[in-house]
Amino acid sequence: MIDAATLPYRPCVGVMLINAEGLIFAAQRLDATVPAWQMPQGGIDDGEKPGAAVLRELWEETGVTADLVERLGKTDGWVTYDLPPDLLGKVWGGKYRGQRQKWFLYRYLGTDAQINIASDHPEFSEWRWIGADEMIASIVPFKRAVYEEVVGVFRAWLG
Repeated sequence: MIDAATLPYRPCVGVMLINAEGLIFAAQRLDATVPAWQMPQGGIDDGEKPGAAVLRELWEETGVTADLVERLGKTDGWVTYDLPPDLLGKVWGGKYRGQRQKWFLYRYLGTDAQINIASDHPEFSEWRWIGADEMIASIVPFKRAVYEEVVGVFRAWLG
């Protein structure tokens, strides 16, 4: 049995992408075993700053480029979550107990047609714009507290 307390958190960024109506971009993961929607997120590469990582992740997962977004805010500190016991030791090569995330809020300035989740290494099967309460309700339970915190920080911009 793995002792989670001995493992570090994986450094990660997340992006809440909102449209002109204040709705949130949500996507369903290709590898989801249960229906669950999430916002784009991913690891920070060695030597990469969070601000650069978030734009890279946004492009990799949605096809949205930096010229199609306007930065509105970010979380002050890091938000963490622990993996549930059934995933501990199975994801990220078993090296991490969960993730330590810096979240960014961006307004999307493009059109829906400019969003492309069919990348070279797709992570999502479908996407849609949803409200904050639905976003919180749609995430996997072990990430729900993170999403509640992030929505709380960015609530003023949401529809």
